Amino acid sequence: MKNILALLLLLLVAGTSIAQNTQQTIRGTILDTDSKLPLQGVTIQIEQNNNRLSTITDAQGNFRFEALTIGRYTLSASSIGYDKLVLPNLVLTAGKELVLSLSLQEAATALKEVFVTNDKNKGQAFNDMSLVSSRSVSPEQTNRYAGGFNDPSKILSNFAGVANTQDGSNDIIVRGNSPKYLQWRLEGVQITNPNHFADQSAVGGSISTLNNNLLATSDFYTGAFSAEFGDALSGVYDVKLRAGNNEKFESIASIGIIGTDLTFEGPFKKGYKGSFLVNYRYSTVSLLDNLGLFNDIDGVLNFQDAAFKVVLPTNKLGTFSIYGLGGISNFRFNDVTPALWQTPGNRFIRNKTGEDFKKKSHLLNVGINHTLTLNRNSHLFTALTYSSEGIDDAVYESFLFKVYDDNGNYVKDSIRNNQLNFDGGIKKSTYRAEMTYNHKFNARHKIQLGTKYGLQQYDFNQSMLKDSSSIRTTLVDFTDNLSTIRNFINWRFRINEAFSTVAGIHNMNVLLNKKSTIEPRFAMNYKPNRSSTWSLGYGNHSAMESIHHYFTRIENQSGQTTEPNKDLDLLKANHFVLGYERKLSKNLLIKMEAYYQQLYNLPVANSDTNLFSTINEGLDFQYVDLINKGKGSNYGIELTLERFFNRNYYYLINASVYNSTYKALDGIKRNTRFNGNYLVNALFGKEFPKLGKKQNKTFAINSRLFFGGGKKHIPLLRNATGNLAVDPANNKFFDYSRAYKNGLDDLYHMTISFSYKIDIRRTTHEIFLNIDNITNNRARLTEFYDPSESGSVGYMRQSSAFPNLLYRIYF
Repeated sequence: MKNILALLLLLLVAGTSIAQNTQQTIRGTILDTDSKLPLQGVTIQIEQNNNRLSTITDAQGNFRFEALTIGRYTLSASSIGYDKLVLPNLVLTAGKELVLSLSLQEAATALKEVFVTNDKNKGQAFNDMSLVSSRSVSPEQTNRYAGGFNDPSKILSNFAGVANTQDGSNDIIVRGNSPKYLQWRLEGVQITNPNHFADQSAVGGSISTLNNNLLATSDFYTGAFSAEFGDALSGVYDVKLRAGNNEKFESIASIGIIGTDLTFEGPFKKGYKGSFLVNYRYSTVSLLDNLGLFNDIDGVLNFQDAAFKVVLPTNKLGTFSIYGLGGISNFRFNDVTPALWQTPGNRFIRNKTGEDFKKKSHLLNVGINHTLTLNRNSHLFTALTYSSEGIDDAVYESFLFKVYDDNGNYVKDSIRNNQLNFDGGIKKSTYRAEMTYNHKFNARHKIQLGTKYGLQQYDFNQSMLKDSSSIRTTLVDFTDNLSTIRNFINWRFRINEAFSTVAGIHNMNVLLNKKSTIEPRFAMNYKPNRSSTWSLGYGNHSAMESIHHYFTRIENQSGQTTEPNKDLDLLKANHFVLGYERKLSKNLLIKMEAYYQQLYNLPVANSDTNLFSTINEGLDFQYVDLINKGKGSNYGIELTLERFFNRNYYYLINASVYNSTYKALDGIKRNTRFNGNYLVNALFGKEFPKLGKKQNKTFAINSRLFFGGGKKHIPLLRNATGNLAVDPANNKFFDYSRAYKNGLDDLYHMTISFSYKIDIRRTTHEIFLNIDNITNNRARLTEFYDPSESGSVGYMRQSSAFPNLLYRIYF
C-alpha cells in the first residue's frame, strides 16, 4: 500500500510541473438509426455555461468543434424529419479527444421537427425496440457512482430492483432471480461470464475483466425484454466497447490497488477512418508479490486480462468490427473456511483440521461483426464469435480419522494431510453465428428479423470423497455437444409521437432433446404530454438450465447408473410490467414500475420430500433426478427519484419492495434464497470544477448509502431452547424444515469516493479513492458448523471496509 501510494503521488507531482494548455476537440459522426447511412446537414449545437457553438454535418455525417476549453458540455443534434437528440454532461478533458458515434431516429410525423427529445445520458436505453424495464449505463456513471469503481458489474446494484450478495462477489441479482439467469452480451452478442475467479455454476466472480477505459454507453434490461433476447429469465446486460480514435494516437495508463493497465488507440493510417483500441491489465498485488514484497501474504489473487476492438469501414462492403476479451486468474487459499471463501463440495463442516482451496480459470471471447447498408431504409447485421471458458477447482483437506486393528478394535486417532477431496473442471467452447435484418417501411413502421445459431462443446468432470470415507465418487463426467437455434421477429409501430408499440415473437430450439418454444412479446409507451410517460410490457421467456443437470448421473437401487435429465425442458416465465415516469423538471425525474413474474416449468427434485429447485442453486451443485413441475413468482414495485447531473451535483434515490418464492413437489411455498424483500439506495455526488489558478483542477465527492434485506438461508439444527443440535457423525447439520424462512441480518453499508483531476497540456491526471463499507458493518449472511468457533457456529459475513486507490493518466 505504501509503495503504491508513493508512486501515485510522485506521478501526480511530476505531472503538475508541465506547462498549461487545456484546449481540446469534440467531434463525431451522425448516422440514420435504421439504414446506418450518414446524415448530412444535421445541426449540431454544444453548450457550456450558456455559451453556444453550432455547426452542421458534412456529406459523410461528420462534425467537429476545435479549441474548446475543458469541462462539461451539452450536445444536441436536430434535423427536420428526425427526433431531436440531446446528450448532457459530456466530459471533455485535456488528455483525450471526445469522439462520438451517434444516430438519429426518423420522426413518426415526417417533415416536422417534433418536441420529443432523447436524453440518452439520462437513463433511456439506446435500443429503440426496448420500451420498458431498460436503461442505459454510461462510462461516466460507472466512474462517478460510488461503489461502481471501474467495474461495470457492480454499478448495476445502484439501480432499483438490482442487488448483489454483499460477500465481495459481483453477481447480479435482478428482482429476486438467481444471478445465473442473467445474460451477458458484448457488442450485441452473447458471451461467457466475464469475471475472474468465476465459479463453475457461472453465477458470478470477484473482479470483472471489463474496465471503464474500454466502455461505451451500454444497455441493461430487467424484465419483459424484446423478442431479440432469448435464453434469459432475469435480465440482459449488453456491454458495448467504444471505438478507438481514428485521427490521432492516444493512451491511458493507470495503477491501482486492484490492477495496473495500459490502453492504446489510434488510426491505421492518415485519411482512413478505421481505428484500433487495445487494453492490457495485470493484478497490482500479484505484480508486487512477484517482486517479493508480499511474500508473507496467503491467497494472493493473481489475474490478468486484455481486450481490443478494431473498426474497419469500407466504401462499398460496409463496416467490419473485430473485437476480443480474455483473462486468466488463479489463487490458492490455505486454511480456508466458508467465512473467507465458499468452497465447492461443502465438506468443511466435517471433523477436519484444515482445508486448502486452489482455483484457476480462463475466459476468451473473440468475434467479428459486420454492418452492411442495403438501401436508405434497411441494413444487415452479421456476427461470428468464438468463446472459451475453463474453470478448475481443487479442495485439499487434512482431517482426523480413527485407526482400527484387524479385529476392528480402535487403536488411535491419526491425521491425513493434503488429501484431494473435491476435484472439478469445466471447459466450454462456444461457436455462434447470427444475422439480423432491419427494415424501415416508413417513419412509423420498422421490422427486425433475426436468426442465431450456437454450438457449445463441453468437457465437464467433478468428483469428491464420499461422506467421511476416502472413496472417490464421480458426480458428473461427460464430453458432449449442445446446439441451439433461436429466431425472432420484432415490429415497431409508432402510431404518432405520443404512442409507440413493439410486438414480437422469439423462438428457442434446443437440438439436444428437441425442446422448443414460441414466446410472444409486447410493449407500449404512451406520452400524454411532454413530461409524462406510461409504459406497459409483457413477455414470455425461457432459459436453459445449467449444463451439468442434463448430464447428471444417478445410481438407482439396483446399482445401475442412468442420466434421467437428458429430456429436461426449458424454464419458462411470463413477465408483466407497468410503469409510469414523470419529469418534474428538466433534470429531475420520478419513476415507478410494478412487475409480476410468473415462473413455471421449473426443474425441481423428482421427490415430494426434497425441496431442491435449480433456481436456488449456488456454488454447491445438486445432482438429482429433476422434473419440470416447479412453480414460482417474483413480484414487486420500484420507485426512483433521480436528479441528473447538472450544476455540478446529482442524486439518485430508489426503493424496491419485492417477494420471490417457489414451490417444489411438496407443494410448500418457500422464499428463494435471493429474496431480500427490500432494497434502498441513496446516492449523492458533488463536483467542484475550475479550481486552482489555471482553473484546470476538479475535485469530486460521491457517496452511496444502501439498505437491504439479507438473503434467505438454511439454518443449522437447533433444539427447542435454541441450542445447537447438529450431528456430525451422521452428517446432520441443517434444519431443512425451516429452509429459506428467514435471513440472519438486514444489510447496510456506506461507500464514499473521492476524485481529483488535473488537466495539463495534452494530458489529464486523475486520482480516485473509493472506500467500500466505510462503517465496516459485518452483517451475517449465512451460517455453518465450525467447532473452532464460539458456540460451534461460524458465519459468512458482509465484506469488510476496503479502500481502493487508483491513479490514471490520459496522454
